Amino acid sequence: MSIQMKVNYLDTIHIKKFNINHKTLHQRPKISFKSIFNPLNLKISRNKRLNLSLTERKSLQYIMKYIFVLFLIILVSCQNNKPLDFFTQKNQLENIKGKTEYMNSPFLSAGKRLYVVGHQSGKFPDLGWHVKGEMGGVWLHPIKLLDGYHAEIKSDDYHECLNDAEQFLNYPVGSEQIFNVKNFGLKVSQFHFVPENENGLIVAYQIENTLNEENQFQFTFNAAIDLRPVWLSDSLNIGDGQDEGEWKGRNNIYLAKDNQNSWFTAFGGKDFKPSDSENSCQLQRSGKGFGQALSKSLRLKGNEKQTIYFIISGSDESEKSAIKTFQYLSGNVEQLLNQKIAKYQKIEQSTNLKTKDKEFNQMFRWLKYNSEWLMQEVPEIGTGLTAGSPDYPWWFGTDNGYAVQGLLASGMHDQALQTIDLIIKLSEKANGSTGQIMHEASTNGVVFNPGNLNTTPKFISMLWKAFAWTGDKRILDHYELVKKSVDWIEAQDQDGNGYPDGAGMMEIHGLDSEMIDVVAYQYEMYLAAANFAKVQNDKVLVDEYLVKAKNLKMKINSEWWVDESNSYADFRSDKLAALQLIEEAIIRADTINKPWSVEELQTILDNIKRQDIKGTAPFVVHHNWIMNTPMEVGAADREKAEKALNTAENYQNRFGIFVTGIDRDEEQEKASKWKSFSYVGAVMTLPTGVQAIAEAKYGNTDRALEYLKMLQNSFSYALPGSMYEVSPDFGMMAQAWNIYAVAVPVVEEFFGIQPKAWKNEVIIKPNLPTKWTDVSLENIMIGNNRIDISAKRVNNILEFRISQLYNWKLIFEFPEANHIIYDGNKIKGGKVELYDRLHNLKVEF
Repeated sequence: MSIQMKVNYLDTIHIKKFNINHKTLHQRPKISFKSIFNPLNLKISRNKRLNLSLTERKSLQYIMKYIFVLFLIILVSCQNNKPLDFFTQKNQLENIKGKTEYMNSPFLSAGKRLYVVGHQSGKFPDLGWHVKGEMGGVWLHPIKLLDGYHAEIKSDDYHECLNDAEQFLNYPVGSEQIFNVKNFGLKVSQFHFVPENENGLIVAYQIENTLNEENQFQFTFNAAIDLRPVWLSDSLNIGDGQDEGEWKGRNNIYLAKDNQNSWFTAFGGKDFKPSDSENSCQLQRSGKGFGQALSKSLRLKGNEKQTIYFIISGSDESEKSAIKTFQYLSGNVEQLLNQKIAKYQKIEQSTNLKTKDKEFNQMFRWLKYNSEWLMQEVPEIGTGLTAGSPDYPWWFGTDNGYAVQGLLASGMHDQALQTIDLIIKLSEKANGSTGQIMHEASTNGVVFNPGNLNTTPKFISMLWKAFAWTGDKRILDHYELVKKSVDWIEAQDQDGNGYPDGAGMMEIHGLDSEMIDVVAYQYEMYLAAANFAKVQNDKVLVDEYLVKAKNLKMKINSEWWVDESNSYADFRSDKLAALQLIEEAIIRADTINKPWSVEELQTILDNIKRQDIKGTAPFVVHHNWIMNTPMEVGAADREKAEKALNTAENYQNRFGIFVTGIDRDEEQEKASKWKSFSYVGAVMTLPTGVQAIAEAKYGNTDRALEYLKMLQNSFSYALPGSMYEVSPDFGMMAQAWNIYAVAVPVVEEFFGIQPKAWKNEVIIKPNLPTKWTDVSLENIMIGNNRIDISAKRVNNILEFRISQLYNWKLIFEFPEANHIIYDGNKIKGGKVELYDRLHNLKVEF
């Protein structure tokens, strides 16, 4: 099979996999082209010209001209499908049903410019805490448009608000609520769909008359207008004005404006007019906005279905822009849906995992979709992956040090590169040319935190991976940043002992001395900097960075290891600071009723009091997940790594690793038991993913898979198709670093992909879990190449089939193999180099 044939075949398979019926999408009424273009029924030969007189020719040209216009009219009318075609397309897509017990929890429907957050039930309650109660609704960053919306069905005798759905379904491209309006004999589907790259939202309603007789009623769309700025806008002297509105009859829209700013939102639907009746479903809300209802009368025959589109658009620039977007969306609903389907097909096809565990495959696939949902473009600022919804819909250097690695491993290279450019731009704005990478920035460009110590080294390590995966030479332009970042992190060593002083990933009061995650990521940064220097032929710095990495690795294994705890330390500090932190940890443990923690901490406290400690020393106190970062980056000696990984197993439940081990609660099932926003007692996806990577890096892929299965326990737990930040159902309902937690261990560790795209080379060192006896990873994106790998395990033999788009150098390594049979040739040892497009390997152990 040729490469082109293979690609076409795979495209067909992928379309089926995405559950899109391409025949349905493209089906049109049959038109006889012969009857249109040969109206005179002239006999036409392919090889002969017509022998016509001048008059006949002019007559034919005249007829053809108008027939061609008629053909275009027919073609356009065919494009304007029957009303149900939108829902027919939508119904062909993969979807995941929500749980009844989580109807009153958030959902997210998003595009790159705009997103909507509400409850799965259809309500739009106050959500979030950054702007208290205002993180839900319809956001077009850096402004909010609406607090929410809902439909209402009215007659002379009844009214019913569509805010108590009986079912919620999530799709890659949107979300749906289904309402059973029994008093009216109606079934209503409300589908939220945000077109890609557009400043607007389409809410599509399919209304079905379940009665056999005609049904007449009023359909009302209630919008809670609230034009307001994003978090930290007060630092830019941007205030929130009173919202005002008016009906624009000429455009058939309602237009609202903030009276102090050029912020606008427009909404409406075909034949909708401002409602004369009072809105009986009004939201309880705060702020300077107001409610506005638009209505139309509907008449449905018995068992008839009808589709209504309601359009919401906005602009932070001008009324004209909001109206223009509204008109464009109104006229191109189905085309925009098709475009979004195509976008998500591409995401689905890239780095497509297939195992016998269909639910695991689904998790892997949907975490890619989650990542796209979190991509946010603000034209005045840039485009990048935001941290999470609903409370972190802006950009983090820290989070993206992890998350972008997941984007790269899962084939989302454009998104990765856009995010890198934005984070560097915001960092330079906040920190100048120091090399420090910022931690958090709002979508108005205001940097809230210039950066914790862990942020900079993790980002630089990610930057090297971005170059390795994409081969994009523009990344080499950041070589000066790399060198300055190394200098900056080294300059944070206040006492000259080789370790930076300050807070790392853990946000525990007082935990800001010398942190293990900072040191582990500094080691990883030295390796990345050495790689950059090597590509730049900067031999002096190559040697310098490698020596620093080697020395730091030795110190991590000697000065950070606590033998009696079989673990690396949480932190290093002097005796006085350690005693204070332990006393505070005892209060914490006692407050959340953890008597075993109190007892353990009291023992540690008593032991330290008896010791004569001079200077700084390593301490194990909180059992924080960051103690596992030396294994995550490969800095741990193997013997110590095995002990530390075993110790970490003491601080987990069925959802994964506790953020802080002393908070362990084996019986905890739901993180949402906490009434206020807190990470106390939390099991989080990032620590669990880090643990999976750490286990796999030291050869324990079966144990790594167990951690990924723990993550799978949280997938679709509360929001179908998503995984919460705090397992299983607390914090952000979509979280960027989840793609790191799953894609990196699968792609880089299990399949062993080590890309070198800049030199058209890939090292592949597979180490598959024993349960993965028949797996494949298709369309792995490395630079401009595409690689497919499939593997089957039969007893002690692994059979591989590898294909690639271009003839790159592929280096397969199996350190424990006895022989490799390569295209029929038996080779002793565990290493082989491949150059052609298609290969078959058998590896004997």
